[in-house]
Amino acid sequence: MSDVRVRVAGPADLEALVELRAEMFRAMGTSDTCGPWRVTARQWFADRLDHPDYRIMVVEAAGGVVACAVGAIRDAAPSPASPDGRDVLVSNVCTAEPFRGLGYGRAAFDAVLAWARRTGVGRAELMATEAGLPLYERAGFVAQQCVAMRATLC
Repeated sequence: MSDVRVRVAGPADLEALVELRAEMFRAMGTSDTCGPWRVTARQWFADRLDHPDYRIMVVEAAGGVVACAVGAIRDAAPSPASPDGRDVLVSNVCTAEPFRGLGYGRAAFDAVLAWARRTGVGRAELMATEAGLPLYERAGFVAQQCVAMRATLC
């Protein structure tokens, strides 16, 4: 990984961020990776590039962005596990398919975790795929008994 650069994402990375998000959905078995959500996703990333409650990291290798990860400080009601109600949601950890298994996703993820620790927020949370479990467990994440559930509202 000597020719690798891990850095905060900038405006020039927006298309790569959207494409990596689509790649993440493909890896999760989602078939609609070319829909109108891409326009909204691009704007979502653009709106958060410089926001202090977000950190979007990219990994450059082989002449382009090959991996990314996002951290977002969330504000929720306090709980025993999060007395001030704040936590960091780690998401969009993804590596382009030809570059998987080379440590690029780990580099982006580790950079987001380093930022999360510097925020002073005491807890991080993420949703994991089976493929990501070893990476997250190595970082101290533990599966919870609560099952994530979703409903379409419209």
